Amino acid sequence: MNMADRRQKLELTWIGKDERPRLEPRILLEDPELSFHAPKRISETDLFDNMLIHGDNLLALKALEQSLAGKVKCVFIDPPYNTGSAFPQYADGLEHSLWLSLMRDRLALIRDLLAFDGSLWVTIDDHEAHYLKVLLDEVFGRSCFVASVVWRSTDNSNNDAKQFSTDHNYVIVYGREPGWQPKKLAETDKRSHFRNPDGDPRGPWFDGNPLNSPKPRPNLKFDLIGPNGDVIKPPKNGWRWSRETIAERMATGEIRFTPDGKGIRRRTYLADMKGLPPSTLWADLEQGTIGRPNMN
Repeated sequence: MNMADRRQKLELTWIGKDERPRLEPRILLEDPELSFHAPKRISETDLFDNMLIHGDNLLALKALEQSLAGKVKCVFIDPPYNTGSAFPQYADGLEHSLWLSLMRDRLALIRDLLAFDGSLWVTIDDHEAHYLKVLLDEVFGRSCFVASVVWRSTDNSNNDAKQFSTDHNYVIVYGREPGWQPKKLAETDKRSHFRNPDGDPRGPWFDGNPLNSPKPRPNLKFDLIGPNGDVIKPPKNGWRWSRETIAERMATGEIRFTPDGKGIRRRTYLADMKGLPPSTLWADLEQGTIGRPNMN
């Protein structure tokens, strides 16, 4: 067996992995006394305005399969982190092999529920995060991995920690299919930078985006002459654009000389902002404790 074949056969194994629960189709029964329906459905697939299911979540996922398979756009789960702690509601210390089996069975059903453009978001911490990542690779496929988000889970570090104060958890994100993409985020945190003191017809703007080339470009290393005859030297890698392009952008006002005439600045407009991809570091969230529901 060559090395390529061996790599293809690598997988996470554990005691009891081949044992799977036998699940029969389930029917959800509505409790009218606990139900409230909006006067008008959003769509024909909107069987319930909202649905709160009481019972074993594995059986609940199986019950949803018949009506929602391939239709769910987003799934968020907050499974037990398997920290070994004992909480009033449940014991968070399953034997590792049992935890993997319980997660595998549920993840497989969730994958079947997701739409082609759906995604799964799982909160977890270091106790099982790395095993969960490998398990998700097996269930969804490594090509469906999107990101491992680090989010600050506390605003108070543990000063009594003997090694490190653990101040973060994870959100592991997978797409149902490879290439899943989130929506871009508006640059709301940068809107305060935009002003329009001179009544620019293109709207609010700010100065500061770099004019240098990201890579060395010898052909873009040329001097510019300021309005007072000052020589403006190029950045180390050269300018971002050719002399002709800079002249064109100066004519539109996007690039202009600094007040002293010894440099140039680029004007960036709010109207041109296309949004940003979400970051994998969530350090500015309002802090709180996420509950960890029992899996049984």
